[in-house]
Amino acid sequence: MSRFLVNLLQPLRTTHVVDVGANPIDGDPPYKPMLSQGLCEVTGFEPQAQALAELNLRKGPHETYLPYALGRGGAAELHICHYSGWTSLLKPRAAALEVFPQFQRNATVESVVALQTQRLDDVAELPAFDMLKIDVQGAELEVFESGRERLKHAVVIQTEISFIALYEQQPNFGAIDQVLRGMGFVPHCFAHIKHWPIAPLTASHITAAGPQLNQLLEADMVYVKDFVQPVAMDNEQLKHLCLLMHHCYRSFDLSARCIDLLQQRGALPSDALQRYVDHLNAGA
Repeated sequence: MSRFLVNLLQPLRTTHVVDVGANPIDGDPPYKPMLSQGLCEVTGFEPQAQALAELNLRKGPHETYLPYALGRGGAAELHICHYSGWTSLLKPRAAALEVFPQFQRNATVESVVALQTQRLDDVAELPAFDMLKIDVQGAELEVFESGRERLKHAVVIQTEISFIALYEQQPNFGAIDQVLRGMGFVPHCFAHIKHWPIAPLTASHITAAGPQLNQLLEADMVYVKDFVQPVAMDNEQLKHLCLLMHHCYRSFDLSARCIDLLQQRGALPSDALQRYVDHLNAGA
């Protein structure tokens, strides 16, 4: 990875990413290219002791992990499931597991732990951040609602959304979309989409030439601060949005939009956009 864009934009500080539910079970996070090159700092939250220990064992100099469970604040229960990726403040939904029986074993609740949740706005150790990546198995909306002040500064949110509720009282995609739009974010792209077969069929029943298994189950969706009406973003926010879009999602068009806006504001040289385009055409 090149430092070309950092050198072009000259942000006042390093990009800061918050990862809520940082349990390292789903491969590399989208910010890994930036982290590996020292282009961002990461603060992660992981209340599961084993997952937190693994994160701390593997972490580099630009990573900090905290043991808090984020939510609405106050007492809650953590449902520890057979597979840690199913562990949640919410209880798995029995009716959904009947329709998607492949999940039943992993979603089995093996213990329930009482804990205190922290509001995102109240975490004293957390500096201002630019990106929130969140996967807390159905409790995402609680974190958004309890982090409205912190999220005023952020420019990117990658959140897991569910089209079918897999947990009891889990907010659906429409509820999450409405809240994030109300906070000034708009959908940008899907980082990942998961389809799943509906019982009684399973993937093993279907040949390559057979019918499709089309049911949308979950997705990782990327929201960004509204770039159509960018007046709410200051120059520094535009710079970090540009960096995150370029390095994490290869959204070069949105990065170019940020550079163009900065150029119009006199915050970058008049040839900055052309230099970026030339950089892309050179195979960056």
